[in-house]
Amino acid sequence: MARVKGSTMTRKRRKKVLGLAKGYWGSKSKHFKMANQAVMKSLTYAYVGRKRKKRDFRRLWITRINAACRQNQINYSTFMHGLKLAGINMNRKMLSELAVNDAPAFAALVEKAKAAL
Repeated sequence: MARVKGSTMTRKRRKKVLGLAKGYWGSKSKHFKMANQAVMKSLTYAYVGRKRKKRDFRRLWITRINAACRQNQINYSTFMHGLKLAGINMNRKMLSELAVNDAPAFAALVEKAKAAL
């Protein structure tokens, strides 16, 4: 039986890893072993980051809504409870967009929330 050499697949795998490590500092972009470790670590960070991004944006939206609420003499939790009682179903992303870009419309929502309490 003929002997099978794995050179093409090995080269392909190493080339792929070194391509992903392009731009890394020093031997992390040149030596396969170090590049492989760095790429595995960075792919782990990327995976975790995709989950964290959702949390971070929600925190940002809540902070923006809270700041706008306090300008209208109400706190965040009371405002959200008032919206729920008023039957206004609006997500935090849209509420924060209103708070930043359209203050009169946000003030109208605050008045409706206060009236529902």
